[in-house]
Amino acid sequence: MLDRKFILENETLVAENCRNRGVEVNVQKLVALEQQRRQVQADAEEANRLANAASKAIGKAADEAERELRKEEGRKLREQKEALHAQVDSLESQILEIHSRIPNLSHADAPIGADDAANRELRRGQSAVPEFDFKPQDHVELGDRLDLFDFEAGGKVAGHGFYYLKNEAVLLELALQQFVVKMLRERGFTPIITPDLARTEILRGVGFIPRGPETQIYSIAESDLNLIATAEITLGGMYADTIIDHDELPIRLCGVSHCYRTEAGAAGRASRGLYRVHQFTKVEMFAFTLPDQSEQMLDDFCEIECNIFDALAIPFRVVDTATGDLGGPAYRKFDLEAWMPGRGEGGAFGEVTSTSNCTDYQARRLRIRYKVKGEKGTQFVHTLNGTAIAISRALIALMENNQQSDGSIVIPEVLRPWVGLDAIVPNAK
Repeated sequence: MLDRKFILENETLVAENCRNRGVEVNVQKLVALEQQRRQVQADAEEANRLANAASKAIGKAADEAERELRKEEGRKLREQKEALHAQVDSLESQILEIHSRIPNLSHADAPIGADDAANRELRRGQSAVPEFDFKPQDHVELGDRLDLFDFEAGGKVAGHGFYYLKNEAVLLELALQQFVVKMLRERGFTPIITPDLARTEILRGVGFIPRGPETQIYSIAESDLNLIATAEITLGGMYADTIIDHDELPIRLCGVSHCYRTEAGAAGRASRGLYRVHQFTKVEMFAFTLPDQSEQMLDDFCEIECNIFDALAIPFRVVDTATGDLGGPAYRKFDLEAWMPGRGEGGAFGEVTSTSNCTDYQARRLRIRYKVKGEKGTQFVHTLNGTAIAISRALIALMENNQQSDGSIVIPEVLRPWVGLDAIVPNAK
């Protein structure tokens, strides 16, 4: 969350940023409540001072009548103090409810707009959009022909939005994980397999809404646990309530996890098949940095994502995400959209990765600080996250861009050592 003092001193800026991000938050009410809280807090402290003075006066009373008078005065002052403290607590609760909904500030270069229609294209990848001399199929049709998925069985066992991967699709998933983790290790990331569950407090700290009608999170009944939507949650939570030595930063983590999302309201041809599912595997990048390192780290994360998809020879573009599509914690976010020939009529770009600089927004909520040796006090770290590979969507782009007229799918060269094949061929089983 934003620093409360900053909000009070920059009410107009914060309110405008909320409007740009399409978030309805009454910043003015927060400021008014905080001013009221401070006054009531001062009144409570004054009542406490007077109560202490009354207690001391009891021993100095001239007679029993005065002593009883001082006792009664002290009792009333203590009751007043307790009532004022209760009022402070109530005001603090109201302030926190508003404060927690205020999004991070937005980078000055982030395009202002309500949704992804306002995103600004920054660059394209090395591979050109393929030109087919036949009508390309989408990944659902390809997977059905090559026996790579079973959506029907997934629906029967777990419901719509779940699926089985089969045959070479399993090898491709494992190959993508191996390829990406190897690349990240070579770039100084520590590989981690995270829990698939996290406490509600951790989800809130990272910036997710774990319960309620707007949530995209699966929660465990009669428990404080939730299925994670991304390893960003568990990687960020690793360092909750931690003070990190200045010299240890930046810390780069590479988390492998399953991801679970309700995807409420998602529908349509563009969302069919693997594009919008309730469970998938993802390799996530996460970093804890010093404040002056985070903007460069965001560029580094974006460059790694581009390197991955260039190596896979998948056409893509990078967009600067509009303010209304940033999500609460992000200060700036870049999306990588891969070309998907089977998406819509004639193909379209679809989001496959994103990377965000969350500055100190998550660290403040999770209480993650750093300390410089020889200096007093601590400061909040900056946190960043980035999807290295979301397997389900990567499979879509890989299959659709590499399909051949004979129905086969050519496997990218960088994955062949793990898959053990050059192509997936019809009727080869």
